Amino acid sequence: MYLHKKKVMAYKGLDDFVSLLESKGQLIRINEFVDPVLEIAEITDRFSKQPKGGKALLFENTGTAFPVLTNAFGSDERIALALGFSNPEEATNRIDILFKSFVSPKQSFWDKLKLLPKLRMVAQWMPKTISGRGECQQVVYMDPDLSIFPILKCWPFDGGRFVTLPMVNTKDPNTQIRNVGMYRMQVFGGNLTGMHWHRHKTGARHFEEYAKRGELMPIAVALGGDPVYTYAATAPLPDNIDEYLLAGFLRQRRVKLVKGLTVDIEVPADADIVIEGYVNPQDDLIWEGPFGDHTGFYSLADWYPKFNVTCITHKQNAIYPATIVGIPPMEDTYLAKITERLFLSPIKLTMIPEVEDMYLPEEGVAHNIAIAKIKKTYPGQAYKVANAFWGAGQMMFNKIMVLVSSNINIHDPISLAKIITKHFDPLKDVYIGRGPLDVLDHSSNKAGIGGKLLIDATEKMPEEDGYYLNYFLPETETLSEALRELPESVKKVNTQLLAMGISVLLVSVDKSTGIPTKRLLSQLTSLINDSLPKIILLVDQEINMENIPLVIWYAAGNTDPSRDCFYIDTGNKRLPCLIIDGTRKSFAVDSFPREWPNIVISNKDTIRIVDSKWNNLNIESFIESPSNNFSEMQFGDDVIVK
Repeated sequence: MYLHKKKVMAYKGLDDFVSLLESKGQLIRINEFVDPVLEIAEITDRFSKQPKGGKALLFENTGTAFPVLTNAFGSDERIALALGFSNPEEATNRIDILFKSFVSPKQSFWDKLKLLPKLRMVAQWMPKTISGRGECQQVVYMDPDLSIFPILKCWPFDGGRFVTLPMVNTKDPNTQIRNVGMYRMQVFGGNLTGMHWHRHKTGARHFEEYAKRGELMPIAVALGGDPVYTYAATAPLPDNIDEYLLAGFLRQRRVKLVKGLTVDIEVPADADIVIEGYVNPQDDLIWEGPFGDHTGFYSLADWYPKFNVTCITHKQNAIYPATIVGIPPMEDTYLAKITERLFLSPIKLTMIPEVEDMYLPEEGVAHNIAIAKIKKTYPGQAYKVANAFWGAGQMMFNKIMVLVSSNINIHDPISLAKIITKHFDPLKDVYIGRGPLDVLDHSSNKAGIGGKLLIDATEKMPEEDGYYLNYFLPETETLSEALRELPESVKKVNTQLLAMGISVLLVSVDKSTGIPTKRLLSQLTSLINDSLPKIILLVDQEINMENIPLVIWYAAGNTDPSRDCFYIDTGNKRLPCLIIDGTRKSFAVDSFPREWPNIVISNKDTIRIVDSKWNNLNIESFIESPSNNFSEMQFGDDVIVK
């Protein structure tokens, strides 16, 4: 059987993975000094936004004894190699076979008996704690000082340096069940960091349990080791499922763990670096952030627990791993993509059997946009599927969901967009609800909760009153003629998508005039009353509307569907056009009650320094800073838009 025959590659540590990447032409070594403050991030950003993710980078001269590895997971090929497969579909097939074997009906005694070898196999993947010290404890610092590491400051408005790829190992004090999460850690001193876990995360729940007991919470943070550990720490596993079990399954061998030297927490024996310590629930919280986040916007400062470091250990010749996040595409795009493929089978087999495929476009930065194709057999099925998704683990953070049922490749954006606007009626097939949002979402009036949008673009049945829906696509010439005299606040209208057969009109506006969005849209729609597209999408005038992926990313990040998705009524008639306001919000114009963050880009000084030293890096042809393309989208010289 497939599970038995396939030999899976494993790594002894990051140096082993680095050697493989180099042998495959997937890694560049940089020997020239590059400052961990801003410069490493700027160079990494230039590579990560290259076609197919560029290459992994090993910065060997960091001003410390440790090299820095970045962009290691930043391509389809590298993420597959990190998991030990030749391509992502190989890993997907293994999980599909495993889940089918466990959830398929067992009708006879012999069927149940056949399951025993698989159960034994699962037992062989369970992590094992070994005695003695591991490689991760070859060098020990009982008087810890985090300044020995080349910890990065990634973006100009960041609150400081952050550990960005930590595997935070914690235990439930009541059950002793382990969790491995990835929570950024801002460095405040040689033995003090923040611990940025959100209230939805398992680490935060463990913290609350220790607080109830009045006990210190032991933590061991691992970095590096076999790259499968890092992936497992990011995977959306159900609570109380051990991340090292997933790592063992992907590797087809159990993970060996060793106990920390100052905390009763286990870590992978082959990790590159381990930072041990505790969180004291009695301590005051610390003001952590801002941080240039994976949303492409800064997450603003807030109060989080202090992590007190008691010990640092590492292996000889350890490598310090880091990731850079910001405006997509970046390394986390590929981590999200492999998660989308790996967890499709469990979703289909355990929760939503009608799902045939799922797609999390990079413009949606994991949570903002989800596309699913379903096998539709009854009316209203799209609403059942959407609610099932919104009740499933981290999918509860999804903000915009689009469902289709056509026989198309939903990973082809053009075909997908045509089907969406063909099969959805703006007045009948839109559902706006409310629920939890990612804490990093800046668009909602209150943090962590806001609107959710379902666009039902499935093929309609007679009971859904859409069977004979006429598909109207406005003529671009007619529309352009009608829009010859635009309202003063409208700066540009882009009919590019209409020309491609996609019933979406892009409009950029100048909100500094102070005209409310709905009044502006009433003026605009009155000009094109007879040639309305199905969707009008608004963005700010600074956006390059020719860059459609950029427009989608920006608008999705700035939209709270319960506030920003609306219609225009003329008299007793509601116009058949869904309007989505993807502009930035302010108190003056929109009565928005929160601070609005800036986008994440480099500053001119960092770009100039990297430009000047590029030829000395001996890497590849000059790559211009991506930040130059976004500089007009940043407002003011601060983390908050003024």
